[in-house]
Amino acid sequence: MTAILVLSGVNLGRLGKREPAVYGRTTYPELVAEVEKTAAQLGVAVDCRQTDDEAMMIGWLHEAADTGAAVVLNPGAWTHYSYALRDAAAALTGPLVEVHLSQVAAREPFRHVSVIGPVATGTITGLGVDGYLLAVRALAARGSEAIPASTIQ
Repeated sequence: MTAILVLSGVNLGRLGKREPAVYGRTTYPELVAEVEKTAAQLGVAVDCRQTDDEAMMIGWLHEAADTGAAVVLNPGAWTHYSYALRDAAAALTGPLVEVHLSQVAAREPFRHVSVIGPVATGTITGLGVDGYLLAVRALAARGSEAIPASTIQ
């Protein structure tokens, strides 16, 4: 399996500072360290990236589509309205696990809809940082038998 891309979107670089009652006190660098530790234990490579730039995120998804990389994606607020991000995710040739730190279904009504979910292989929500770790574990377990997200539509 190609390295797992772990992509975090808008405002996730502010983890630990932004609404800690909702998103927890773990900082983004701490999250990356936990993801890298879990990946090392599983014998898989990860490449963790975060951006507040939607065009950059789309470029990373295009890169993943071209290389067949598995993707863990927390799109942040883009989850609810970015059809451009959804279309880039739909073009993936490897599996995609959508992750959200908070339980979005229990939050404001506008957060209840994900435009990414329908093209994701799976979604993990409401488990905090553990959601990222579970996503990496799930993708590592699939290995070369992973089902491309683009076939699950």
